[in-house]
Amino acid sequence: MVMTTNTNTPNATNTNTMNTPNATNMNATNANTTNARDIMNPTTTAPARLDFAKSAPKVFRSLVGFDAAARDGLDPALVELIQIRASHLNHCAYCLHMHTNDARKAGESEDRLHMVPVWREARHFFTERERAALALTEAVTRVADAGVPDDVYAEAAAHFDDQELAHVLALILTINTWNRVALATAKVAGTDERR
Repeated sequence: MVMTTNTNTPNATNTNTMNTPNATNMNATNANTTNARDIMNPTTTAPARLDFAKSAPKVFRSLVGFDAAARDGLDPALVELIQIRASHLNHCAYCLHMHTNDARKAGESEDRLHMVPVWREARHFFTERERAALALTEAVTRVADAGVPDDVYAEAAAHFDDQELAHVLALILTINTWNRVALATAKVAGTDERR
C-alpha cells in the first residue's frame, strides 16, 4: 500500500491506493512507472558499461591480489561486515548484494546483517572489535568529510595489533575501490559472475 495525497481534499491522505504498475500518483511529475518484476529481475536492466576484468586484466588481477592479501589473517565475518558497511555508504548495490550473500553463506545472522547500517544504535549485536572496525570503515570511506578522527583510529588500534590494523585498512581501501569500479561500470546487483 502506498500513501498518496488526495488532490480533492487539501491535506487529506488516501491510504487505500494499491501499489500496482497501473497505480498513479496525482502529484507525480514523472509519468514513468517501474514494474516490480523489473526491479527484482536484474536481466531487465541495462548491461554494465565496461567489462573491467577484460579491458584491464592486469589491473583487475592486481586488485584481486590486493583484496586477497588484505583479507589474510582477518576473521571472515569481520571481512564481510567491513565490506557490507562500505558498500552501504557508497550506495553500491552490486557489492552490497554480493557481500550480504557471502556473509549469509558463511553463517552470518539476518539480524546482524539488518543492523549493519545502524550499528551504533544496535551496539549489542556487534563486538567491541567489530564496532571499532565499522567506525574505522566509515571514517576511511568518508575521508573527504573529516579525515580519520584520532579517537576512531585509537579505538581501532586498541582492538587490532599493527599487522591486523594494516590489513583492516587495506580491506577498507579495496572495498572502496571495488565499489567505485562497480558504480563507474554500472554493474547490476545480482549478476555476480562468481555465482
